[in-house]
Amino acid sequence: MKFLDLSKIYIKAGDGGNGCLSFRREKYIEHGGPDGGDGGKGGDVYVVCVANLNTLIDYRFQQHFKAQTGGGGMGKNRAGAKGDDCLIKVPPGTEILDEDQETVIAEVTEPGQKIRIAKGGNGGFGNAHFKSSTNQAPRRANPGQTGEEFTIWLRLKLIADVGLLGLPNAGKSTFLAAVSAAKPKIADYPFTTLHPNLGVVNIGTREFVAADIPGLIEGAHEGKGIGTRFLGHVERTKVLLHLVDVTSDDVVRAYTTVRNELAAYSDDLLALPEVVALSKCDAVDAETINAQKQSLQSVTKTEPLQLSAVSGTGVEEVKWLIAEHLDAQRLREEETSAPKQTGWQP
Repeated sequence: MKFLDLSKIYIKAGDGGNGCLSFRREKYIEHGGPDGGDGGKGGDVYVVCVANLNTLIDYRFQQHFKAQTGGGGMGKNRAGAKGDDCLIKVPPGTEILDEDQETVIAEVTEPGQKIRIAKGGNGGFGNAHFKSSTNQAPRRANPGQTGEEFTIWLRLKLIADVGLLGLPNAGKSTFLAAVSAAKPKIADYPFTTLHPNLGVVNIGTREFVAADIPGLIEGAHEGKGIGTRFLGHVERTKVLLHLVDVTSDDVVRAYTTVRNELAAYSDDLLALPEVVALSKCDAVDAETINAQKQSLQSVTKTEPLQLSAVSGTGVEEVKWLIAEHLDAQRLREEETSAPKQTGWQP
């Protein structure tokens, strides 16, 4: 399945049905009076969050979505049928943006969420609605109202617990393939990863979801390389795993480059807990690893972990450290959401 995280679509709610102009005509009944029914309401357009999707690729091939028009009113005081709603199914983490791509109209994060985006038009009144003691034969019926229509953008931000960061070819995809069943593309050249990949990582009796995003380069926030388009996929993460290639000529520059791009994108990403690890440690000797660790530690202020996804060195240690950060984050969220008890308790 191809990955698509941004799509522009046109939506239109259904128009209301027209009211009916009708009079009762039966044998032996004089002055039957008006009996025109009201028109039916037009269908609404809803965005529905479903669990079995992780891409917006369906909306590359279909960009127009219209709800059904309400049925017209009929004689004998029969109202028109309501138009069927239009359901737009999206994966969790989808934002609905206005045409300017900046204004957020709505956001769905949990499967089962259903949000109305466009309202259908009301049905028109039939002439029976206008009957009164002074107007016993009204020859008036209203047309149905027009349903809302506009263009929206769907933007997907994957929901993951851990975001993998680093320069291109830092070993992010290799790590994800080693700890999960994901099969990202792996090669010995930069920008192998062109779209985010998700993998479920098991540790003990727990599991968490990791997201591997394309590598960042200096100036990514200005559109260089692949740019910061995919950084939105780590906005919802709780922990960042920052991989630095131990074979790099300057590990400090490699680390600070990515951190600077995060700062240029959003201060919220800088505030997330970060696990720093030197990757590809199977490719150099112990002396080189120690030298690179000391250089990197002068910037991170914490001792970087040693990691080799190929040989398995440090993989379990990294997984357990991430799990500890996630547990601590979950505990803080529970304490924040718990209602505070004030006053005397019996």
